[in-house]
Amino acid sequence: MKDKTILLFDDDVNILEVCTIILENYGYQVATSETSHDIIEKVTAVKPDVILMDNWIPEIGGIKATQLVKQHPDFNHIPVIYVSANNDIQLLAEEAGADSYLEKPFNLDDLENAVKSMLNLSKSDLNV
Repeated sequence: MKDKTILLFDDDVNILEVCTIILENYGYQVATSETSHDIIEKVTAVKPDVILMDNWIPEIGGIKATQLVKQHPDFNHIPVIYVSANNDIQLLAEEAGADSYLEKPFNLDDLENAVKSMLNLSKSDLNV
């Protein structure tokens, strides 16, 4: 599981900092962004193994940003975990085309388990 890269999109710098510290402690490489309008450029540069996408992120928003990744032939295999405090997060994640979702506020175990399950999913997909 080492050397996996997580790309976090959230407009809250505190959330980015805390999640970065937690995920780095678990051995992941972490890249962050406070905006989503340049998502394809960011994904191209970072080449993440998993993307964590906030719903309320400036410029184009989490749904549109996730759809751009999922419609891109080079990146549609990258698992996206949709993150929001909205009550209808499951519907938002489905609309976005995300692979999973994580409701805010989440605890650290939930974060780690969500990332791990997406990494295991993508690994098993490659072995099929």
